[in-house]
Amino acid sequence: MGKKTKKSAEHKERIAAKQNKKADKKEKKNKSKGRDADSDAEDADLDAILAQYAEEQAKFLKVTEVVSEPPTPRSSATIIASPSNKNELLIYGGEYFDGTLATFFNNLFVYLIDRGEWREVTSPNSPLPRSGHAWCRGGNTGGVYLFGGEFSSPKQGTFYHYNDFWHLDPSTREWTRIETKGKGPPARSGHRMTYYKNYVILFGGFQDTSQQTKYLQDLWIYDCSKYTWFNPVLPPAAQKPDPRSSFSLLPHESGAVLYGGYSRVKVSTGVGNKATKGGPQRMTMRPMVHQDTWFLRIAPPAPEAPSSTPPTIRWERRKKPANSPNPPRAGATMAYHKGRGIMFGGVHDVELSEEGIDSEFFDTLFAWNTDRNRFFPLTLRRPKLMAQKQQNQGIKSRDRGKADEEDLLRNLKALEAKKGIRVDEGDDDELLQNQPRPDEEPAEPEKPAVVRFEMPHMRFNAQLAVQEDTLFIFSGTYEKGDREFTFNDMYSIDLVKMDGVKEIFYNEPGNWHLLNTEDSDDEMDEDEEFGEDESEDEDAMSLDTASSPAPIELTVPSVTREMEQLDVEEQGAEPSVQDSRPLPRPFESLREFFSRTSEDWQKILLDSPKEKGHAMEKNVKELRKDAFDMAEEKWWDSREEIMALEDEQGAAGIGEVVSITDRGEKASGAGRRR
Repeated sequence: MGKKTKKSAEHKERIAAKQNKKADKKEKKNKSKGRDADSDAEDADLDAILAQYAEEQAKFLKVTEVVSEPPTPRSSATIIASPSNKNELLIYGGEYFDGTLATFFNNLFVYLIDRGEWREVTSPNSPLPRSGHAWCRGGNTGGVYLFGGEFSSPKQGTFYHYNDFWHLDPSTREWTRIETKGKGPPARSGHRMTYYKNYVILFGGFQDTSQQTKYLQDLWIYDCSKYTWFNPVLPPAAQKPDPRSSFSLLPHESGAVLYGGYSRVKVSTGVGNKATKGGPQRMTMRPMVHQDTWFLRIAPPAPEAPSSTPPTIRWERRKKPANSPNPPRAGATMAYHKGRGIMFGGVHDVELSEEGIDSEFFDTLFAWNTDRNRFFPLTLRRPKLMAQKQQNQGIKSRDRGKADEEDLLRNLKALEAKKGIRVDEGDDDELLQNQPRPDEEPAEPEKPAVVRFEMPHMRFNAQLAVQEDTLFIFSGTYEKGDREFTFNDMYSIDLVKMDGVKEIFYNEPGNWHLLNTEDSDDEMDEDEEFGEDESEDEDAMSLDTASSPAPIELTVPSVTREMEQLDVEEQGAEPSVQDSRPLPRPFESLREFFSRTSEDWQKILLDSPKEKGHAMEKNVKELRKDAFDMAEEKWWDSREEIMALEDEQGAAGIGEVVSITDRGEKASGAGRRR
């Protein structure tokens, strides 16, 4: 279960304000375009930025493909199994947010499965950088089709949504922008696409406006042979899915199936503890994780029908899936495999109050049988005879070594005398000259693949693809407190054998800009010394590798140390066993400190044996006054230590805390993408 946090939304906005102000100062120092330092809005001209990208893109004279390293960290990218080559995966786009600035990509990467090799493709005619886009196979017509996505200014104060439509030829790696007949879908991101015969199906998504995030429920069908978009009009009483984004949309022999998704809906709540029906009401936006399933039935027009005749469609609501993942989760992604969807990860948010959100992340794998509308958990199968086989091989090896001991000793003497190795003592002067020459370097042995018997670390918005019978899991996002970690890794699972998780590549998640990287190594070492004394909540939150096989320990523990280090940094000092009272945070005033910890101090008063009797006799105002006195004493006692920490963080570029109003759903970051 995720670690509970009582951080207020106001505190999160202060963190965002610090980051924005620091970025502004740095940009002004570099004489870049000025931005308002006291506002989250930016003066960045997105059209000018994109025009510069296009100008750089035009410098490429032809499509080139070079061997490269794996993709750099990125979220909201797309991955797909190549429809023209069963040995390839394609990855495009994405963004990386370091806590201050966002970077968008338009790289096309190709992964050669049998060789374990990465290729990076550059093209003079490639879509501009984006994330949150969607693509799918072209069905009967071949190729890959891509639509939409978003691009933002570096501080994410302004968003740009695309409505362009592209075709990728996987064999030649060539992009072609499609100019369709008539009207096409409006700009969006967070939508999903799939295929049916010669059609491409697009549904949902969202649009960020200056006022709110608008979720969509429109359906668009593209005829790949007639180059035309259709927006089927349903009868007024016809049912259809609610607006949503980040859902699963899978192909079906009669159309497509839809499951889940995320949106925010308006909810009317009463003002006050006992709001009456006719009393004052307040409209709030409440997150909603959808668990419904829908079947989209498509009937192509008759052959003799005019070319402008759209296909006939009908939405059919299905029952709630049996054995669906519980609790409901957002950001759980799904890939299609032989009539079923393979689902991984996700996050469950519980909005406890206005002061905090408790998040639980998942690393579970499910198969959704679309015909039976039922979920089945998928678990890894550890080979039963593996240990016995290894033991038998060891015994045979020792016996064979004992029997040939004398021959080995003779060969060793021959090597020392530089006379080669005798094959048989009876063959006079017959030597094997198989030793490598001095000018020849021995071939470097192939690095064995890391295979583990536990799922990749919990995350949401992981990118999935199935090629043949193998599932590939790429990237994803994890949150710790106010920080968001983008995983830079990739794994594969044989869906037939389920005989372990193969690590294709793994790099440590990058730190957010707030982290003081100069002191990170020292703090990690210190965390290892007292890591065993962490509380149960912190143990549940850490990346526990105690039961993992040996290869995992090469990669995971450093992430654990990083997460533990963040706990220390967020508290402002090392945890004390003797004093469990709340600690002030860097750049936090006495008023802010008491506002954040008022309930904790009151609880301490009520639970204290010395003050318990007197506290029960006091009214609320008197109790708050005593709690403030305790908080003030703690604030001044910790002042010297906190000021030293403020100096350290100031050297890392963290400015003073700036209080700004709650932006609600305008807030940037990972939460917006759920």
